[in-house]
Amino acid sequence: MSGKSYAVAVAGATGAVGLEMIKTLEQRKFPVGSVKLLASERSVGKELRFNGKPVKVEKLTKDSFKGVQVALFSAGASRSLEFAPAAAASGAVVVDNSSAFRMDPEIPLVVPEVNPHAIAQYKKRGIIANPNCSTIQMVVALKPIHDAVRIKRIVVSTYQAVSGTGLKAIDELLLQTRALLNSQEIQKKVYPHQIAFNCLPHIDVFLDNGYTKEEMKMVNETRKIMEDPTIRVTATTVRVPVVHSHSESVNIETEKKITPQEVREILSKAPGVKVVDNPALNEYPLAIHAAGRDETFVGRIREDESIPNGINMWVVSDNVRKGAALNAVQIAEILIEKYI
Repeated sequence: MSGKSYAVAVAGATGAVGLEMIKTLEQRKFPVGSVKLLASERSVGKELRFNGKPVKVEKLTKDSFKGVQVALFSAGASRSLEFAPAAAASGAVVVDNSSAFRMDPEIPLVVPEVNPHAIAQYKKRGIIANPNCSTIQMVVALKPIHDAVRIKRIVVSTYQAVSGTGLKAIDELLLQTRALLNSQEIQKKVYPHQIAFNCLPHIDVFLDNGYTKEEMKMVNETRKIMEDPTIRVTATTVRVPVVHSHSESVNIETEKKITPQEVREILSKAPGVKVVDNPALNEYPLAIHAAGRDETFVGRIREDESIPNGINMWVVSDNVRKGAALNAVQIAEILIEKYI
């Protein structure tokens, strides 16, 4: 990177992803000349820290982005629809973590390890979309395989951490767990059912086709990011009582035959991937080990013996880190290196 520094804004700075974005900017030494931390009215005046210095949270408005060059958004789809175009009109390049713009054909949907070239399309609207967390980790693991032998079909079942819903969901899991262990009545506010010691096959709203919005995000986003509309994808997404890191059981059918060992070799050289696959020593990716880490972990790589060209694998990544904040900051790093 050059010696330049940049005026950066984080919209939704007090949420789980916003806080992780701030931490990621610090840890990766992003060249921040000035920073604006933006949130809703109820957080105005709250003090956060950036690079050891206190920064007061300001109200997110359409006028918040004057002089800002890079705006990282994690304030929810409705706020992104309202404020991201205003930020872009002010001259900022927006990296938006919500679902608001992901399937817009004029807006690039980017995972830097997979399709960094798509970032160049930001010039049309001044906005780049960050994919869904469960999609990000899956395509990081699958793109190198797709390049080698072309993936025809993906069947994925997810085991998604409560942090994907936000800080209130983490609190709900911890409070319910404590209540159950103390034989007390549980409170349900975030999820429609008890999440402690339970699995909910329900993430986001149900659609007319019987799938949830989360499941269809994985279908549609995967095709867009991999730049192959012919890939068949089906998903079942499940919320589990884990605080950090999504886990995924991924089954792929490929055009050409590939062995598990060849998959391990390909993924061992792939950017952003770490292979952990030694079942004899009980070594495979775990949510607790992925938490706080940048990598997407892949293991349990084995042949699907029910079809001629099939592979099963287990994919784990920190959903707030790589699945949101890190991916956004990586996009911003490419932006300043090549485009602004």
